[in-house]
Amino acid sequence: MRILVTGANGYVGGRLVPQLLARGHAVRCMVRSAARLQGRAWAEHVEIVTGDVLTPASLGPALTGIDVAYYLVHSLGAGRDFHDHDVRAARAFGEAARVAGVRRIIYLGGLGDAGDALSEHLRSRHDTGAALREAGVPVTEFRAAVIVGSGSVSFEMIRYLAERVPVMICPSWVYTRIQPIAIRDVIHYLAEAIDTPASAGQTIEIGGSDVLTYGEMMTGYARLRGLRRWLVPVPFLTPRLSSYWVHLVTPIPADIARPLIDGLRNEVVVRDDTARRLFPRVVPVSYAEAVRRALVRLDGANVETAWSDALTSSGLVTEPVVLTTLEGLTLERRQLTARATPDRVYEVVSALGGATGWLRLNWAWQLRGLADRLVGGVGMRRGRRDPRELRIGDAVDFWRVEAVEPGRLVRLRAEMKVPGRAWLEFQVKAESGPGAGTTIVQTAYFAPKGLLGVLYWYSLYPIHGLIFGGMIREIARRAEASMEPAPATAR
Repeated sequence: MRILVTGANGYVGGRLVPQLLARGHAVRCMVRSAARLQGRAWAEHVEIVTGDVLTPASLGPALTGIDVAYYLVHSLGAGRDFHDHDVRAARAFGEAARVAGVRRIIYLGGLGDAGDALSEHLRSRHDTGAALREAGVPVTEFRAAVIVGSGSVSFEMIRYLAERVPVMICPSWVYTRIQPIAIRDVIHYLAEAIDTPASAGQTIEIGGSDVLTYGEMMTGYARLRGLRRWLVPVPFLTPRLSSYWVHLVTPIPADIARPLIDGLRNEVVVRDDTARRLFPRVVPVSYAEAVRRALVRLDGANVETAWSDALTSSGLVTEPVVLTTLEGLTLERRQLTARATPDRVYEVVSALGGATGWLRLNWAWQLRGLADRLVGGVGMRRGRRDPRELRIGDAVDFWRVEAVEPGRLVRLRAEMKVPGRAWLEFQVKAESGPGAGTTIVQTAYFAPKGLLGVLYWYSLYPIHGLIFGGMIREIARRAEASMEPAPATAR
């Protein structure tokens, strides 16, 4: 089958693609920027096209020659108009699929009884499915509740709340019934749908083997981690206040947390057995087993995709800025030659952030992250997907990886709240001649916005000297230390 996957750089799409390839399908991925897939192990085995579901003219070329299209995009985190964006994009995609002769669309939406007063987030998921069907192309619509897996936004919210807060002040939404499902089971359903013709035109509710409350999910996670947690119910925490609390305690920004929390007032459980009848080979696991699998991946630093991979996780819906086209940049460049090979220097650079930290005055970085969280920014709690590997689009604390050239260059774009736009770039250059060493070029770029931006930059200039100057020296020192032979062990 010739398959198109939209949202291939997202949490679900990034895990579905390798499964489709393993089944022998020819896969085409549509992304806003081809660079977003750089570093994926499967990128060289797929066809990559650029397109945007909000730009109808780009959809025709992406859908030409396609048998089945997976629709795995949403606008959550893109602002208050995410519902209108979702419906408009789905309507355009369905029409383009009809014109291109696509035989089926497979879509992942959200559970919830249409008879209830659905939250805006769940209503958007249902309305998106309806908009996809308008053009007449058969749609297989899967509806799921909380997806449990390493890197999932829902799982991360549970994990951070349970890990960080021994006594949780809980509003009524933590007692709503939910039927969570493991990410592996979601991928299994999505992949099986291609080979299940009877699923065309069906709306299929999917869930794991357990029905729990959100509170039970948090305490269940804590129990598996050997932690004791207490829930204290209160009547006054609105979804808005709850989202601010989640914003402060977890890596999830308030603009993403709020619609998710608002949706928790709706009971989301499977009401029919269509999934069991159509897909007997898929046997969903329990919530506890889904958590165990997620923790194994997290402990092994083997997280394939994360919620923060998508641009909308930072509220950004435009292409990353290309530095060479900007004017009015202020830059701060440092250069140092290390007595180490380029690959050793690059290893140190590519491990910055997360548990490794930033090598110099790490407390100052943490303080800056805390200040950012207090004013609504992403802060430092996102950490990083992998302790050593970087790929374009990765979140690294309050930075986003904008460019990676293995062994040569890493460029990070700031996503903390600043009056302007900022980048931090590292270049690794081998010097000529045997034993000549490697030059490290560290450049901080800033495009200030107005007078406030200029004052901000120069007020930080003195501490930049301490932080960035110390950082480049420590990078060189660690790279040189890794060149030294290990001491001999006495026998």
